[in-house]
Amino acid sequence: MQAVIMAGGFGTRLRPITCSIPKPMAPMANKPMLCHIIDLLKQHNFKDLTMMLYYQPEIITDCFGDGKDFDVSIKYLRPESDLGTAGSVKYAQKNIDDTFIVISGDVLTDFDLSKAIEYHKKKKAAATMVLTRVSNPLQFGVVITDKDGKVERFLEKPSWGEVFSDTINTGIYILEPEVFDYIPEDKSFDFSKDLYPLLLKEGKALFGYIAEGYWKDIGNHDEYRLAQYDILDGKVKINLDGKKINVGGKEIIAGKNVIIGDNVEVDGQVLLGDNVVVEDGARISRSVVGSNVRIGAGAEVLGSILWENVSIGTEARLKEDVIGNSTKIGDRAVVQVGTIIADECRIGADAIIRTNLRIWPHKIVEAGAILSSSLVWGEKWNKALFNAYGITGLGNIEITPEFAAKIGSAYGAYVGSGSYIITSRDDHRATRMIKRGIISGLLSAGVKVGDLRSSPIPVVRYEIGNEGEAGGIHIRQSPYDPRLVDIKFFDSKGGDISINQEKAIEQLFFREDFKRANMNNVGEITVPPRAVEYYKTGYLNTIKKDKIQNSKQKIVIDYAYSSASMIFPAILGELNIDVVALNAFTNSSKITKSQEEFSNSLGQLSDIVITLKSDAGFLIDTGAEKLFLVDEKGKIVPDDLAMLIMAYLVMRTHKNVVIAVPVNASSVVEELAQRFGAKVKRTATSPRNIMNAASDKGVTFVGDCMGGFIFPEFQNAFDAMYAIGKVIEMLSEENLSLSRISREIPSFEVLHKAVPCSWDKKGQAMRKAIEDAKGKKSELIDGVKIYFNNGWVLLVPDPDEAFFHIWAEAKDISTASGFVEMYTEKIKQWQE
Repeated sequence: MQAVIMAGGFGTRLRPITCSIPKPMAPMANKPMLCHIIDLLKQHNFKDLTMMLYYQPEIITDCFGDGKDFDVSIKYLRPESDLGTAGSVKYAQKNIDDTFIVISGDVLTDFDLSKAIEYHKKKKAAATMVLTRVSNPLQFGVVITDKDGKVERFLEKPSWGEVFSDTINTGIYILEPEVFDYIPEDKSFDFSKDLYPLLLKEGKALFGYIAEGYWKDIGNHDEYRLAQYDILDGKVKINLDGKKINVGGKEIIAGKNVIIGDNVEVDGQVLLGDNVVVEDGARISRSVVGSNVRIGAGAEVLGSILWENVSIGTEARLKEDVIGNSTKIGDRAVVQVGTIIADECRIGADAIIRTNLRIWPHKIVEAGAILSSSLVWGEKWNKALFNAYGITGLGNIEITPEFAAKIGSAYGAYVGSGSYIITSRDDHRATRMIKRGIISGLLSAGVKVGDLRSSPIPVVRYEIGNEGEAGGIHIRQSPYDPRLVDIKFFDSKGGDISINQEKAIEQLFFREDFKRANMNNVGEITVPPRAVEYYKTGYLNTIKKDKIQNSKQKIVIDYAYSSASMIFPAILGELNIDVVALNAFTNSSKITKSQEEFSNSLGQLSDIVITLKSDAGFLIDTGAEKLFLVDEKGKIVPDDLAMLIMAYLVMRTHKNVVIAVPVNASSVVEELAQRFGAKVKRTATSPRNIMNAASDKGVTFVGDCMGGFIFPEFQNAFDAMYAIGKVIEMLSEENLSLSRISREIPSFEVLHKAVPCSWDKKGQAMRKAIEDAKGKKSELIDGVKIYFNNGWVLLVPDPDEAFFHIWAEAKDISTASGFVEMYTEKIKQWQE
């Protein structure tokens, strides 16, 4: 039978150990990963193989030749350009004349491919996706099939809110030659993004086969090491070279001509290659040791992977490390947990290499040195770079000047030399420091920087695009935790960057080999002179000035020490509004508020509104993005009610209204829309998805139920200053008060609860939630929303924490509480 092996991977996420080899050639249990794939194919009678190559193809062709030594026939193809996964297979069409399998050359699996083929033929499928179940499906394509195995839905690399199953696409496909008719020639075309949606649209038989057995995508250093442990533990059925020998009463697998000294201690499973020498008193535990390796007397090698020709000095200590070919570790040197040392490095005697470092090829660490940062590329970042608020970390601990410069370099490499980027910050000293580090990185990439210094976020967003900016960065102290710093990225239109853009920047960040500008092309720093003028002019040209100027409204604004206090008073003066301003100056020690401080601020605002008999009170957050309301009677307006009040006003004062709100917002918004003849669009709950809805055609207003309001007539972003103007405009136009509108909003109860759910159970819980929703009215906009006659429940896994969020709405609090408790118990059961 015929098979196509995708073997063109760069191995970017495995660098620096894949700097000199393509990823499929990285050793796994002392043999290239590609060897294990060929063994598996051969075991199931796939002997006519076509390998698709791209990066360093000669290394693969020199190793495998025509395949005769491996009892298979191998042909090689190398497209001249990136054709995507399906496009690359189309390139191999001339080698295919029957049912064939497509498999990646850089996974580890022992799936029974014969059973998969049998299933494919039984279903008379045009294409069959081989599936498996994993605990964390975020990095893979999630798939749902019906009871007959036919694919109903799939999504590539979802967020947690989009995870509707823990069943994922393994990248192994069984195909009929007829699928070639749907793949264009010489054009980038992917299986999941392009081919499979097309097959579903055309009504072709696309099935999913859930395979039993082991499968692991070797996507990063941890997975690479863990896969080797799984081999040692017998979790995956593969052929190991060597024979069993006894060392100190323990059985290990060793190759030819292995020499074991006296008093060598072995713990757990160990695999030794050919010609390995282990000297007296050494200790080896749960490790894979390549051929021609010497482990010195008294040395300790614990949970480590040593490639070929490595030398470990006397009494040296390694724990859970990966050491590349021909590297020498000196006597008494210590390599701490999680470090990756690439080929042909020299670590001197008594040197100490700290945890989680990367040392690229041919580097030298002098004797006695203590290395605490990677050579030469900087410190490793141990978690996903981006979260819902951009990049967040502990100020000057995780988010350091060095880290900031690296982020700037990665972002600069992404936008390209000659691009123009806006930078800004809040008033904290630490964010000034981090911003300057980022600017240094941007300049090194040849990027021109326009520095707005301390500016409100809406002003920054509004500036971007006016003078050809490619994007922007804003650094702030987290409004939720004073220890944290947020780095927010904006696109060329001032919106949040997309997930794809985040992933591209993240890949450059982890790859670490940034393209630098030469000395004569280093970027320059300017100060955009008209940013505030652009914002003020745009604001006053968009708002209905005459309505506001004639209203004689009296309001109280708490600026919360934000930089909005330096800009907004001039706009309000033009609008002839009587304003009492509180905390109208910047104060770096007041940027973050605890919940108690926030409540006290609203309470103080309420008291002043009552005392001064004002028409309304407004509290702006320090970024000037979020707005909190107090009505003329001093009542603090809850966030979800504030959104409904805004929606009511927009529906009443505008024509052809389309309102966008998140899927967890009250259904009362649909009741109001029906009353006023408006339309409602539901979005996912993340800030990015909510903000993106503002760009959709015809959308009049967007609210997030957390104090965020967007009026696309001005800009497609949260803006507390413009929201204040719109509230006053709409109240004046209709001669209404906030308290009167509150009375016209139907009663509702929306409750929320966060239920603990471990990361490795989230996918399983989502699959169970989907199953629970079958037969009920439901939506999969974000998580799973299930409707009942008297309300609804929404289940969404948290993208950053080990929780499931439950929202429930009903007309009374008792019913809503019942929904929450019922699904709290279900989520607990689904994790069992």
